Amino acid sequence: MAERPTVVVVIPTYNEAENLPAVVSELIALGIDGLGFIIVDDGSPDGTGEVAESMKKTYPGHFTVIHRTRKEGLGKAYAVGFKAALDSGAAYIVEMDADLSHPPAQVPLMLARARSADVVAGSRYIKGGAVDPGWNIGRRALSRVGNLGIKWLVGLKVHDATSGFKVFRREALARLDFTRFQTSGYGFQAEVAHWCEFHRMTIVEHAYAFAERRSGKSKMSGGIVIEAIWTLLPLRFHRRHRRT
Repeated sequence: MAERPTVVVVIPTYNEAENLPAVVSELIALGIDGLGFIIVDDGSPDGTGEVAESMKKTYPGHFTVIHRTRKEGLGKAYAVGFKAALDSGAAYIVEMDADLSHPPAQVPLMLARARSADVVAGSRYIKGGAVDPGWNIGRRALSRVGNLGIKWLVGLKVHDATSGFKVFRREALARLDFTRFQTSGYGFQAEVAHWCEFHRMTIVEHAYAFAERRSGKSKMSGGIVIEAIWTLLPLRFHRRHRRT
């Protein structure tokens, strides 16, 4: 590893003690130059925070752990992690889940594409993309309908409105004002996409196959999707105002 991380992976965690070591190990094995990690743990009762601290000792200078006392939502966790990544001076910031649903092997390919784009957004819904083949019809429908509903509501151009697998150039991420964000849960990713498009950033979509988490339970539900749609409604009017 280089002396100072230039590629920082931000991973929010809540009860991911089993998955976190695996995703970190797989990313390190890829040999990415200047790789570093920022883990934002929301007081996981399963000891994820302690697991992250033990890994910090193994990779001194390349591993930052931010402990929050309670679960405050994915969006707020990412906002804290993104600020820390920018403060570290990283040239590229990667956002991905801790549960290995986002394949680490795609990260070097996305970083390569980020050299000529502001944002590289992982997508399940473009040619070459896919969801886990083990999903039942209900889970597939929830994902597809939820994505299409949010995409239409907000007026997004990207195909995967709720993708949480992205690579940002630092200059692009620094333009996002997270104090203006209205969402902190499932809709956060759509709001990120909205503001990236609002600022007319160059966004490249990168196909990947979404995998079911290796351990633990999915936090997705129909109620979460409905809540996200309701919270994102003001963005529709914001985009209309931008066009006038």
